[in-house]
Amino acid sequence: MLRKTFENELQQVKDDILVLGSMVEQAVLDSVQALKKRDAQASRKVIEADRKVNEKRFEIENQVMVLIATQQPMAHDLRLLASILDVASEIERMGDYAKGIAIINIRMGDQPLLKPLIDIPRMAEKGTDMLHRALTAFVNEDAETARAIPREDDEVDMLYNQVYRELITYILSDPKNIERANWLLWAAHNLERLSDRVTNICERTIFIATGEIQEIDSSWDELGEGKP
Repeated sequence: MLRKTFENELQQVKDDILVLGSMVEQAVLDSVQALKKRDAQASRKVIEADRKVNEKRFEIENQVMVLIATQQPMAHDLRLLASILDVASEIERMGDYAKGIAIINIRMGDQPLLKPLIDIPRMAEKGTDMLHRALTAFVNEDAETARAIPREDDEVDMLYNQVYRELITYILSDPKNIERANWLLWAAHNLERLSDRVTNICERTIFIATGEIQEIDSSWDELGEGKP
């Protein structure tokens, strides 16, 4: 009976992780759409919604702490609960990236975009799709899928590099473009970091399923950048 209660409560936490992920996916897409349309009011809504993301994360952490304290989980269950804490933190940081893009849009004031947004929305769509699938793999403890998803990070990196090269071209053609180029570069950087954190979630999934800690290398790691 106690085991059944534990499993039900654990499933609730897993469901809440998916809810938190969905909140952040929407925040990322909304923040980029607001930037694309230069809609400051929409950006303010993203910033306001970030408080709910933080609250949801703390709610999940509290649930996990209660389960650890009252159910005394062992081995696999303890790995899962510890990983949920880590993944909740990763998702919340992704929410901060969405908030950061919203802040960028507001700070730009009345300045028009330096260029139409094409690759940045693509980065957002790809990153949130990776996040959605990574979280599904996480709650299902699907190590095979978790190993495959990080390979797609190269697509996000390619888009980021393309944005970077385009913005450098604008700066070289007219140094007065530096500030507006920097705004867009920071937005793209936030999205690139989001996909890196998806890889962290995949590593946690593999840990739960196998009990082994495996670092999934990325192109940035090979350049000596590493992950924070």
